Amino acid sequence: MADFSIQPFPPEIPAYRPGVKIPGLEPLKPLPEGVQEGKEISFRESIRNFVHDVDGMQKDASKKVTDFIAGDISDVHDVMIAVEKAQTSFQLLMELRNKMLEAYREIKSVTL
Repeated sequence: MADFSIQPFPPEIPAYRPGVKIPGLEPLKPLPEGVQEGKEISFRESIRNFVHDVDGMQKDASKKVTDFIAGDISDVHDVMIAVEKAQTSFQLLMELRNKMLEAYREIKSVTL
């Protein structure tokens, strides 16, 4: 009989240790201004923060495209990633708006 042994696979994800940066993972963003950890924020504030974030992504993508056209940025991947992030977040915002309008219309039709 042939001798063989089974070797374990190395772990795909390294073990987490506090203070050790894992490649590919970004640190969490700080909480928005005026929001304390553990404090609930209203739905209105959540939507306002989301709209502000989407606007920021749109402006960042626009600036990167302008800089790329001007020749200030040579990496097209960064530009495309910024544009895709802005587009995806805007699509999510539009879907959220559509769902809120649909819920409003449903509530309005029930109350009449």
